[in-house]
Amino acid sequence: MGAASAAPFRAFRLLPATHRCKPRAMAPCVSTCKRRQAGFSLLETIAAILLLALAFGAVMHVAGAATNLTSHARELNRVAMFADETLASVGKRDALREGVQRGWYDSRYRWQLTTRRNDAFPARTPDLHLYRIDLDILWRDGGSERRAHFATLRLQDEPAPAAAPTVAAR
Repeated sequence: MGAASAAPFRAFRLLPATHRCKPRAMAPCVSTCKRRQAGFSLLETIAAILLLALAFGAVMHVAGAATNLTSHARELNRVAMFADETLASVGKRDALREGVQRGWYDSRYRWQLTTRRNDAFPARTPDLHLYRIDLDILWRDGGSERRAHFATLRLQDEPAPAAAPTVAAR
C-alpha cells in the first residue's frame, strides 16, 4: 500500500428512500435539505400553539374545580365541627327530653335538634332509656338552602321514682 496506490477515499452518505433529491444534483440538494430541517413550518407552529392552548385550558379547568372543591370541603368541615360540638353537649347539663330545639351558630348557620325516645326493649330495662337525637344544620349557599343531617343515639339512666315498688334484699 504505497502512496501511489492510495486513491482518495470518498465516503458517501446513504439517503433514505423518501429523499427527494435526484442523484445527479446531489450537491445542491444537501444544502436545500439542511435549510428545510433548520426550523418548523408555519403549520407545525400553529398546531403546537393550538395544542398548548387546549392543554392550558384543561389545566385551568382542573384548577378551578379544585378551588371549588376546597371551598366546599372547608364549608362542610365547619358544619361538621358545629355538629360535633352540639351533639357532644346534648344531655350533659340537663337530662334528655323529647322535643325540638332551635338556634343559630352565627348569622349564616342555624340548627334544629330533635330528640325522641326510642326504647328498643322497654320491659327489660325500665331505668335505661334510649334516645335518638337528630341534628339538622341549615345555611344559604348562593341562591339555594343547604342542609346537613346528623343523627346519634344516647342511652340515659332514669332511675325509677321513689314511690315505685322496689325489690328488697332478704
